[in-house]
Amino acid sequence: MPPQRLARPAEVPGLAARRIAADILDGVLHKHRTLDDQLDGAAAHPALKTLADRDRALMRRLVATILRRLGTLGHLLSRLLDRGIPTDAPRAQSALLIGAAQILWMDVPDHAAVDLSVRLVQSDRRAAKYAGLVNAVLRRCAREGAGLVDEVKNETLDIPPWLLKRWIAHYGEATAKAMAHAILHEPSLDLTVKSDPAQWATRLHGEQLPTGTVRTLLQGSVTMLPGFSEGAWWVQDAAAALPARLFGDIKGKTIVDFCAAPGGKTAQLAQAGARVIALDRSPARVARLKDNMTRLSLEAEAIVVDATEWQGDAGGFDGILIDAPCSSTGTIRRHPDVAWLRQEADIATLGPLQKRLLQRATSLLKPGGTLVYCTCSLEPEEGEAAVTALLSAESGLKRAPIAPDEVAGLAEIINPQGDLRTLPSHLAHADPRLGGLDGFYAARLVKS
Repeated sequence: MPPQRLARPAEVPGLAARRIAADILDGVLHKHRTLDDQLDGAAAHPALKTLADRDRALMRRLVATILRRLGTLGHLLSRLLDRGIPTDAPRAQSALLIGAAQILWMDVPDHAAVDLSVRLVQSDRRAAKYAGLVNAVLRRCAREGAGLVDEVKNETLDIPPWLLKRWIAHYGEATAKAMAHAILHEPSLDLTVKSDPAQWATRLHGEQLPTGTVRTLLQGSVTMLPGFSEGAWWVQDAAAALPARLFGDIKGKTIVDFCAAPGGKTAQLAQAGARVIALDRSPARVARLKDNMTRLSLEAEAIVVDATEWQGDAGGFDGILIDAPCSSTGTIRRHPDVAWLRQEADIATLGPLQKRLLQRATSLLKPGGTLVYCTCSLEPEEGEAAVTALLSAESGLKRAPIAPDEVAGLAEIINPQGDLRTLPSHLAHADPRLGGLDGFYAARLVKS
């Protein structure tokens, strides 16, 4: 029989989504591009707009699943491949990862996962010669993969060794492993609501957390959910919603939000009645912040400026919130690409900027004013150590310890110094998808 010609991609349901997933994986693993850059904004993958909503959701989930389980997938494929993953054809590597992830963790029939991965390599000039290999390996994965994964289910293969070593050193082995396993689960959608969280939890088929965040497992386009268009809520991890609450009653006070975009904390401060000045150095991010505030019908003065150089008002401010740029290792459960894009050397690179932000905020604060410093990092250099260094250098600043009743009685998220320290393994739930928090650090300081 003559060889059959491959159907045009548009005629093969699901192939376009997998091709884009392969491109985005290649962007993360070989070109060091973030998922956010490839999924949204001006630099997003140009073919994304051609996908139906359902295919776009499938593509996102596929990429996230692979990155969340990359270490396990690497181990599995090393067991199934005699000569290792082909290095001369990135599309063959992507096809193997995409096929195996669907077989093992997604509700895709095995035959469809195999067929579409084979088509993926056949449509790539460099990878086409590996079509037979991909077919054989994925068929074997369908037979043996679950058992091979089960053999290593108690190991921590999906966190880079350098990062796991750090977590063990700082948090202990048991906590580090609990964090690593919590990150494996696809997280819920967390929403900060303007009012009546119980009602919104019901409307969105979710539940209200002790802190007031509404947590739901609803999927699909956020813009299509009830309450979005009328600005009743905004997307914000439950841990990220805590630092802005540490100012207490801020009605009528002036609060400056350093590094404010995309504006979740700005919105919290404005909703609480403060006059908010939101600073960010990126014009595009400030534009996004303004759009978000318009949708929410909230007001803030947004300024495009480097916060370390902003002069402010001579009289000083009642409060300053710094959500400082950092390694973002606390966000791996929602941004699994972070685990594979960061290197240990990156942690030190942002330290000088964090120091300058703290120094500038201290100089702009009124006597009696409150400074809240936070990072979405699990690394002490970017949290506890940065604040310790500031307090040593600035005798006029004192720590104002956080009490459990300020964080809904969740004493486990307060460290011995009285600072906030949330971990991915916190807020455990019978359904792992409804548990967990981003890793956040926050300290509250008062100027004497």
